[in-house]
Amino acid sequence: MFNNLTKLSYQTFQQSKNYFSLAHKILSSRLQNLVHPTVGEMSKTSPAVMVKIQAKLNQLLETDWQDTQKQIYPASLLFDNQWQDFFRYYPLLWLDLPQTWERITQNRYQDFSPETSQEGYPNYYLQNFHYQTDGYLSDLSANLYDLQVEILFSGTADPMRRRILAPLQHGLQKFPGLPQRQTRILDVACGTGRTLKLMRTAMPQVSLFGTDLSPAYLRKANQLLSQNPGELPQLLQANAEELPYRDNYFHAVTSVFLFHELPAAVRQQVIEQCFRVTKPGGVLIICDSIQMSDSPELAEIMDGFPKMFHEPFYRHYTTDNLVQRLEKVGFEDIETQVHFLSKYFIAYKPA
Repeated sequence: MFNNLTKLSYQTFQQSKNYFSLAHKILSSRLQNLVHPTVGEMSKTSPAVMVKIQAKLNQLLETDWQDTQKQIYPASLLFDNQWQDFFRYYPLLWLDLPQTWERITQNRYQDFSPETSQEGYPNYYLQNFHYQTDGYLSDLSANLYDLQVEILFSGTADPMRRRILAPLQHGLQKFPGLPQRQTRILDVACGTGRTLKLMRTAMPQVSLFGTDLSPAYLRKANQLLSQNPGELPQLLQANAEELPYRDNYFHAVTSVFLFHELPAAVRQQVIEQCFRVTKPGGVLIICDSIQMSDSPELAEIMDGFPKMFHEPFYRHYTTDNLVQRLEKVGFEDIETQVHFLSKYFIAYKPA
């Protein structure tokens, strides 16, 4: 009885986020058409594709629930949400939209405010990904990011992130008898720290590490992670092309929603770095967008995404053979999974 009530509460919670995201998209689209009618809209998704998307969303939520039943993580994690941030920053999201629309109409893809330092960052990173104000280099961007992603994915960003936890725990079984306190996990491009927060709840005693290029996002991550009991993850500002750790240091390495924002050559370099810092027998888990090879029925979604959200490297990503890239550096036993709009690569470094 208690389980049934909890599951119903979870389904209602997710449905409310879905409805809210839909309402926001409809209202912002109508306002956009009044203020900036030249911006244009993403081509409407066909009804047949919408049916498939809904089925995939339902399966994602069922898998999320089933993982709590398998005790991979507590059911409380299903209801984790940054309500305080939501109420604080949602008005700012609306206030920022006119700047976004203006940026789109003027094709300004590298638009940063004068006080935003651009020194020391690779050129491919200096982009207004998603047409965000100041790209990933301001506190405003960091404060709005999780809210924007939740709306983009209709409230399923965290359920998709949580799909790394089952293969992560399975991968750590390659080190039998290893205490949690001696287990080291690195999250590459940790952003605002959402993935690290999920890991901390699922595995309270492990030693967590995170890197990101953005000091603003690392500040946000520190703020988020300091709310959790237990040891704080160790966060460093670093380029994933040159991870500041010694060889064979981590039992597991993860990366969530990074690879579609990297040029092809950089993807390879980051994979090489992940291989270098992973212990023999350790696991690398990549979560990113679906690709054409496994989700051709959603091709129109993938075709429209880079046009609407300025993702200059996304189109190449959707046809890139990441399994081949992983094999090239030495990873083996590579498995792929697809959950809703995300794809997962699970690869092991030879023992």
